Amino acid sequence: MGQMGFFDIANRYAGLDAKNDPLVKINAIIPWEDFRSRLEATWRKPPEERKSNAGSKPWDAVLMFKAIILCALYNLSDDQLEYQIRDRFSLVRFLGLDFEDKVPDAKTVWLYREQLAQTGAIEALFEGFDGYLEKQGYLAIGGQIIDASIVAVPKQHNRRDENTKIKEGETPEGWKSKPAKRSQKDTDARWTKKHGQSHYGYKNHLNVDRGHKLVRRYKVTDAAVHDSQVVDAILDPKNTASGVWADSAYRSAEIEEKLKEKGLKSRIHRNRPLSEREKRSNQTKSKVRARVEHVFGSQNNDMGGTLVRSIGLIRAKARIGLKNLTYNMRRLVQLERIAMAGSR
Repeated sequence: MGQMGFFDIANRYAGLDAKNDPLVKINAIIPWEDFRSRLEATWRKPPEERKSNAGSKPWDAVLMFKAIILCALYNLSDDQLEYQIRDRFSLVRFLGLDFEDKVPDAKTVWLYREQLAQTGAIEALFEGFDGYLEKQGYLAIGGQIIDASIVAVPKQHNRRDENTKIKEGETPEGWKSKPAKRSQKDTDARWTKKHGQSHYGYKNHLNVDRGHKLVRRYKVTDAAVHDSQVVDAILDPKNTASGVWADSAYRSAEIEEKLKEKGLKSRIHRNRPLSEREKRSNQTKSKVRARVEHVFGSQNNDMGGTLVRSIGLIRAKARIGLKNLTYNMRRLVQLERIAMAGSR
């Protein structure tokens, strides 16, 4: 087999284009350079703090951010990402690499994401992109829909007494003397029940605007936190309409009063027992509220699922925040496509 030449590579890329490679559209529409300054502020020490210019050259900030976004886009582990970059033409092109270029390895991707997680930079990146969406005309309109989804993590095989200590905020006996074991234990995730089924992990609490179906605000908690406890944190004061849609888990006199004080109109489902009129009202509300289910469905089905492989709340916040940011990137591509089709 002969060596691949320039025209062979070009033909391969042309073949990908013919199949509508989705990464091409994401690459073209997302303003990657807008992220650079914030990324470099997180990943680069100021020149005056650098001891020397010796050592290996750091990776380009946008390239590494794109690699991290790929993990969220396809729910890849860092090892899987490294393999896929080496294996797939589409990923190489997306990252702006040539075939002879060095590929970021799994450890490097982990280290770069870890810095984003530990500094809380994901929230700032999400807010920055939300500002870009607004400038492009995608304002939060039509009211807001709030909901939460459980995000699973690998189950911990702890004894009952160990779980009791963890819930009390204490370290189980013997763990301190076994740092390797302790590093593999997630003491922040919690169990919860939904529809009679037990789930272990975290929750992704979302605020989605009714008009564009974009995530406008989010909060990550452990799975045991009730949905209604984070309403204040995810309400969006910038939405141009006053309606707030949610399922019956959010229904309480306290929340109804809170919304009223903020000038918002409750469209929250009523609890049973229901009159016929209330049943019809709930059905009408469900047609709007279903839009947030489309977001969760997209993350679970189109983006490879939401399983979090990291350990601890800080890293879970980063992983889930990146998932929400990446969803908005995909959604922007869809909205732009819809706008172009409408202008023809």
